[in-house]
Amino acid sequence: MEKIIGGIKTHCKIFGKGKPFLILHGWGSNSERWKEVAEIIAKNGFLVVIPDLPGFGQSDVPQFAWGTDDYVKWVEKFLKTQKVLNKGFYLAGHSFGGSLATLIAIKHPKKIKKLFLVASAAIRKKTYKKTVVPEVAKFLKNFKDVPLYGLARKVFYKYIVRRSDYLNVKESMKGTYLKIIAQDLSGFLPKIKVPTIIIWGERDSLTLVEDAYFTNKKIKNSKLIIIPGAEHDLNRKQPETLAKEILNNI
Repeated sequence: MEKIIGGIKTHCKIFGKGKPFLILHGWGSNSERWKEVAEIIAKNGFLVVIPDLPGFGQSDVPQFAWGTDDYVKWVEKFLKTQKVLNKGFYLAGHSFGGSLATLIAIKHPKKIKKLFLVASAAIRKKTYKKTVVPEVAKFLKNFKDVPLYGLARKVFYKYIVRRSDYLNVKESMKGTYLKIIAQDLSGFLPKIKVPTIIIWGERDSLTLVEDAYFTNKKIKNSKLIIIPGAEHDLNRKQPETLAKEILNNI
């Protein structure tokens, strides 16, 4: 399904019939990567809706660099176009999608029947990679016409930065990436009043498991589930386990 939402051509996948369940995917992901999880949930009496967030999957890229608030406003516009979600729905957000789900749950608590935060990236601590690296990357662009620029850039990322996401972000989304990682939402967590289930992989190296315990502590009466041996991309590597934990806690 495709619609124009907020000036963005938006692609969306819908699975099954029944109780509405909205999934917001993570950074660099898309609705297709949630297909297995969605199909399992849908078979249990749910209508699962997964939009490709702007800039990902088959949806258009925003015309300017978006921040978290821009994405939240877009999700709100998306909700208005989906009549099946008007009377309330279950909401799951993974990684970056978890930060969006956090704010949606705070702004629209009466619409959310239950919130599932899966390896949520709402906590954005300032680190070397998130502050210095993007600035150095922008500085290096001033020398892109200088001989050996490509080699110097490659060496910088491979041996100094190593696993920074910035190098892998497509050019049209780098401004958005910098805005997103600059906003820490940890102060918003205590404002969540809807029933919340927190699901995390024990070996998550992108959103560390310590963030799971912090999130659980900050959200009153929330439930924490740690999946043994699992990493960040639960939806791709352990879709059955993730879907099972969601269904067991509906």
